[in-house]
Amino acid sequence: MDWDKLRIFHAVADAGSLTHAGDVLHLSQSAVSRQIRALEEMLGTTLFHRHARGLILTEQGELLFDATQAMTKRLDAASARIRDSEEEVFGNLRVTTTIGFGSIWLAPRLSKLYAKYPDLSIDLMLEERVLDLPMREADVAIRMKEPSQADLVRKRLMDIRMQLFASPAYLEANGVPNSLHDLSKHRLISQSLGVTQVSAGAMLVRELMTYDIGRSLTVNNYFGVLQSVLSDLGIGVLPDYLSQDFPQLVRVLPGIESNEVPVFLAFPEELRGSKRVQAFRDFVVEEVVAYRKARQGAAAR
Repeated sequence: MDWDKLRIFHAVADAGSLTHAGDVLHLSQSAVSRQIRALEEMLGTTLFHRHARGLILTEQGELLFDATQAMTKRLDAASARIRDSEEEVFGNLRVTTTIGFGSIWLAPRLSKLYAKYPDLSIDLMLEERVLDLPMREADVAIRMKEPSQADLVRKRLMDIRMQLFASPAYLEANGVPNSLHDLSKHRLISQSLGVTQVSAGAMLVRELMTYDIGRSLTVNNYFGVLQSVLSDLGIGVLPDYLSQDFPQLVRVLPGIESNEVPVFLAFPEELRGSKRVQAFRDFVVEEVVAYRKARQGAAAR
């Protein structure tokens, strides 16, 4: 196939309009239209349904668009590797992780990374959905389970557990529970069971709910749970890694916690040589080591 025609087809399919694609490609609408017609003639099929609101891909067009998307992402990966300097760290790095881990643990530490590499730009994508690294939806991922894809470089960073926390003001006003049965007198704040979350956390919440808890507040991510706990609203089910950065919170019922949740850093094999990825990986590992030492020191006191 003609690579130039495929490039124009991809732009049209992505924009849904000949005019908008022409603006992106710096071509006239008629020039774009001619290239699409020529590609359709070459393939012997119709790639777009034309209507007043724009263009819609046909089934054959969808197949070709899937292919050009994969090609574009591969080319982006190759371009990123070519741009990586042998000695300097610069450019954009797309990092994905969960809302809770990204907002509570990772984001507050990024100032150290920027201080060391001021020309590095981080695109931090916080969502519970697992993005596809081999398809270049992100460059690096920090996930609360081991990645399943075989073509990823992975490193186990640490293990976390879900525990119970409350603010001193809330406990002073409502009392400290001494057993799980006492939770019926308190408001439990947790991540909503209907949203994507670590299974160990959901299992703990389900267990707690069997103790006749009459008052509750559910949030769709752990950052919201944390803010609710800091606002003295109740006892929250939260990851243990926040205890270092929020020492004012009090752990409630210390014997109650979830099973271990492994935290993995992963990136595509093809980015193994990327200076940006190496810099980010080394930064995260250093921060995890410092975090572990701080926790060990706190436990020894």
